[in-house]
Amino acid sequence: MNVVNLSKDIQEKIVQWRRALHQIPEIGLETPKTAAYVAQQLEALQIPYQTGVGGFGVVGLIKGNDPGKTIALRADMDGLAIKEETGLPFAATNGNMHACGHDAHTAMLLGAAEILQANRHLIKGNVKLIFQPGEEGPGGAKPMIDDGVLENPKVDSVLGLHIGVLFKEMKPGEVWVSYGNLMACLDSFYVKIKGKGCHGAMPDTGVDPIAITGQVISSLQTIISRELKPTNPGVLTIGKLHGGRAYNIIPEFVEIEGTVRATDQGEREKIAKRIEEIVASITKGMRGDYEYEYTFGYPPLVNDPQFTQEFVETAKKIVSIDEIKTASAPTMGGEDMAYFLERVPGTFFFFGGGNEEKGIIYPHHNPKFDVDEEVFYRGTALLVQGAIDWLEKHQ
Repeated sequence: MNVVNLSKDIQEKIVQWRRALHQIPEIGLETPKTAAYVAQQLEALQIPYQTGVGGFGVVGLIKGNDPGKTIALRADMDGLAIKEETGLPFAATNGNMHACGHDAHTAMLLGAAEILQANRHLIKGNVKLIFQPGEEGPGGAKPMIDDGVLENPKVDSVLGLHIGVLFKEMKPGEVWVSYGNLMACLDSFYVKIKGKGCHGAMPDTGVDPIAITGQVISSLQTIISRELKPTNPGVLTIGKLHGGRAYNIIPEFVEIEGTVRATDQGEREKIAKRIEEIVASITKGMRGDYEYEYTFGYPPLVNDPQFTQEFVETAKKIVSIDEIKTASAPTMGGEDMAYFLERVPGTFFFFGGGNEEKGIIYPHHNPKFDVDEEVFYRGTALLVQGAIDWLEKHQ
């Protein structure tokens, strides 16, 4: 079967699905309209499915004529709390936006579902279709896993993609892979620096948490610059800082919130430990006190090298060899696809969706973000061929 031609045949339908989904963006784990739309399409395709998996997750199952292993194809389907400014005729008007391409991911997976269902007599095993909410936070993969999405039948491998311009060099329709670390963890931390409030003209009568905070902020950055192995990337960003209400009053406390990104689990744990040690030593040394909370969020995303190598051979059937690139370094963004890849081998690849000639140049999470719809058939074809080839090879 010619997967590229079959995908081209339903290109217009994939675009229609994407545009319909684009108009109903929902955020977080609460995606009832999106889940209902996906279920409606699976119903029309006569694919058995289950709703309410880990909340609003939807799972379809395509059984091949011959028994075998099970591969999962995953697409996230939530949007962002961003007011859209694309000017598209199908732009969302509910105050939210698909500013990260999840509408396209879902549409391309629906396209793969249609082709696989129509050709299930050629499938040796099963294909599980995972439509997941909450990727942008608080995370929908883990609740779906906890609810048994990787069981009945047991999932043996997993494949997923992310459209857009994850690297500035990406061209439309290109496939970018990694044979190991592709994305970082997504952690957060909270620090409350406690002092003793007093008059701003009499600092000696109190303990200034703002002065302490200044020392803490400077010192925390030395974890990245002086304590991590230089070849292991890491990011520590303070994105929220609040303290005081008046210009002439030293406040009782200052609150700091930030994020940590690392691609190595050991370095991740080291950063979490060192933040508290530095905060403790500085605050105590300056007569203050502190509270500290560290939240381990999505783990680093690590692709399976063997699965990725096999997928590259698959991709050569869909795109030209010069359109397959290897990421030289991971991106520090996070993705909860990492939870699936912790449990079963698989790969998560980046799929070029920007297009400078069409003015599709805005980054993810931007109110003007868009993707080139002309490449959708390729994304569908890569998922279909990836599933068929893996099941054929691993009977």
